[in-house]
Amino acid sequence: MDVARRAGVSQKTVSRVFNDEPYVSAEVRRRVLQAADELGYRRNNAARALASGRTRSIGVVTLGTALYGPASLLMGIERAVRDMGYALRVVNTMEGDPAGVAGAVDSLLDQGVDGIVISEPIDEGSDGTVEGAGSLRVDVPVLVLGAPPLFAAPQVVTAGVVAELLARVATEHLLDLGHLTVHHLAGPGRWYAARDRLEGWRAALAARGRDAPPVVEGDWSAASGYAAGRALASDDDVTAVFAANDDMAIGLIRALTEAGRRVPDDVSVVGFDDIPVAGYVTPPLTTVRQPFDAVAQEGLKRLVHAIENPNADPLPASDPPVDLVVRASTAPPPPRTTPGMGDVRPEHDLT
Repeated sequence: MDVARRAGVSQKTVSRVFNDEPYVSAEVRRRVLQAADELGYRRNNAARALASGRTRSIGVVTLGTALYGPASLLMGIERAVRDMGYALRVVNTMEGDPAGVAGAVDSLLDQGVDGIVISEPIDEGSDGTVEGAGSLRVDVPVLVLGAPPLFAAPQVVTAGVVAELLARVATEHLLDLGHLTVHHLAGPGRWYAARDRLEGWRAALAARGRDAPPVVEGDWSAASGYAAGRALASDDDVTAVFAANDDMAIGLIRALTEAGRRVPDDVSVVGFDDIPVAGYVTPPLTTVRQPFDAVAQEGLKRLVHAIENPNADPLPASDPPVDLVVRASTAPPPPRTTPGMGDVRPEHDLT
């Protein structure tokens, strides 16, 4: 009764939450569990697990990295899991680890989790697949974020982080400003996230009938962006660059500036992620913001539905928001000098 009163719900609703019954919203479940925690009430999870066959826990496989994107997505997953009344178990993998995702999933299955989230894996296999995935036998629902399905399970839910769409928006922004084409500073090719951004850039150029310049590949670091900027600065035809993350974009801008190429007067630059420092560098960086929390909430809602309603149809997917943050690092291209004609500024693309 005290839990119900504090949560502002009926005793029947409290009972439904504690008994893991369906058709309780995530917000109501969160309020009930919070009220129970504040009152010092603890459910007997061991007894409930024996009775229901479930542990109320979700395992997450994530890459052990401090990079902003994967770390922010993991934080969003953690918030969503707890809001839905589940415990979280995290296994980190390392780039180049031979056990990789397959070993991490196997470890979580041994712990008896009710479902598994694979968060932005990288391609560790030689044939374009996650190494070891083909031999896995997974008997719980799986949510894969930012990659294709990796293995068979009772139900596999995929959710994109809209990287390809965001990359298209970033590239189209530069084309709309009047740039004839856009160069791309890509992330490492083994990352599905880098591949999605590469495909979005290519699709945007193809839709406008523009040639795609050679791709420069970095490793997500500002240092690799700086190295790319030193190479691109010597090419006067480079007037616009889309970088696959903000760190590389910031390194790129530093190199261009040192080479005497002004940003955005001579070269416009767009990043990806909207890291906290992006609005405070010189010039403030135009970028696309990743909707980490929205992706996590949407994906976990579909995964929990699959866990709690094993015989029901999957919930339909919905697209996360797309947010282009325009700052001072982008502008129309500089005028081109034609012999005998003076400065000629390209017409803006009206398509």
